[in-house]
Amino acid sequence: MAGASTDDIYAAMDWLERRQDAIEAGLAARHLAPEPNPAKMALFDLSSSWLEGTQCPLAARGYSRDGRRGRLQIEYGLLTDPAGRPVAVRVLPGNTGDPGAFTDIVDVVRDKFGLAEMVMVGDRGMITSARIRALNQQDDGTARPDTYGWITALRAPAIRKLMADGGPLQMTLFDEQDLAEITSEDFPGERLVACRNPVLAADRARKRQDLLAATEKLLAPLMARVQAGRLAGAGPIGVEVGKVISRYKTGKHFDVTITGTTLAVTRKQDQIDAEAALDGSCVLRTPVPASELDAAAVVTACKNLKYVGRDFRHIKSDDLDLRPVFHRLEERVRAHVLICMLACYLTWHLRQAWAPLTFTDENPPAPDNPVAPARRSAAAQAKASHQHDPAGQPYRSFRGLLEHLATLTRNQVRFTGTQVTTAMLTEPTSTQRQAFTLLGTAIPLTLK
Repeated sequence: MAGASTDDIYAAMDWLERRQDAIEAGLAARHLAPEPNPAKMALFDLSSSWLEGTQCPLAARGYSRDGRRGRLQIEYGLLTDPAGRPVAVRVLPGNTGDPGAFTDIVDVVRDKFGLAEMVMVGDRGMITSARIRALNQQDDGTARPDTYGWITALRAPAIRKLMADGGPLQMTLFDEQDLAEITSEDFPGERLVACRNPVLAADRARKRQDLLAATEKLLAPLMARVQAGRLAGAGPIGVEVGKVISRYKTGKHFDVTITGTTLAVTRKQDQIDAEAALDGSCVLRTPVPASELDAAAVVTACKNLKYVGRDFRHIKSDDLDLRPVFHRLEERVRAHVLICMLACYLTWHLRQAWAPLTFTDENPPAPDNPVAPARRSAAAQAKASHQHDPAGQPYRSFRGLLEHLATLTRNQVRFTGTQVTTAMLTEPTSTQRQAFTLLGTAIPLTLK
């Protein structure tokens, strides 16, 4: 790249962007087709990153997943196989909603990749009831011959409805098990898999109480100021209360009464108890028959969305630093995100190949209970404890391994008294040799 000009780089990006569909179709054939992917399953999620500048046609203000509220941003949806390998990415305007992104990616998978009878996995905000109704309908409203399945979760109001008035979802279902399959007339033709994680329930209950207590601690001096007359007027009092309650986002759990000279704050205990009843609980919905996907597999498929989140983390911060985006032209922004997706694909394979050299769990145990938190294998725990392999070589993080490999350099050496130069490599360490052995290649002596 040393001899490439800025125009050369932009020309290469434009060349790549024009071939995006062909590249992604090849990845889909490799990882999503029925032979490599017997479950015919794909994972999809949406993220966002902010832009610098104001002229990009894709730039818009929307819900920021980077915590950059009010900034112009783009959104991009990532499609992966069940193991989290990136297969395709779509860049969207920064104010695109999750359901709209889901519609776009389904069209890509169905029409451009030519994959029929897939099962799409997305979160509860992504695969809504409206998207489900449209998923297998043609433009004229008739049913499509290539029906798609899906797996998603119910929102809290729908779960409460299932629990109300002796409904099919009762907490007694979880007395002796963590998951149960139920049905409801509100979801005809669908399976509902209810699960409850007691560890997560306890953690959420503790966190809620901590946040409520922290909010009340901040409110105490404010109430003292009002009582002492140092803060008066409904408007000024309301402004100060708003600052405090918004800090921990607990306003929905407090009943606030303000007059010109008084301030009273009490907990909405009934509402708190109603929310606490759902702690650790989740209800998944899918039309896929049990003969193809049992209840445990449904839970596992939905939990595998964590792999897409991991890919976003690698793309945005850990390895590739996609953000912020500085490009102005729409096609350059798409090329920038595509390059990061392809780099993430390469990183996925490097992390797998180099797992013996890093703290990565090479053989994570298959959980007996899919609802329970994931656990690391004994070998991975031994890595973390001993920090060195049996030969005495240190284990490294993935980034630490890359930094160590970067010390393997090729130098141009000139012999004393002559003008003759030759290329020489620094002596590789045992770790560097092993890294290339795990990739099935020799250490290159020259750049190709």
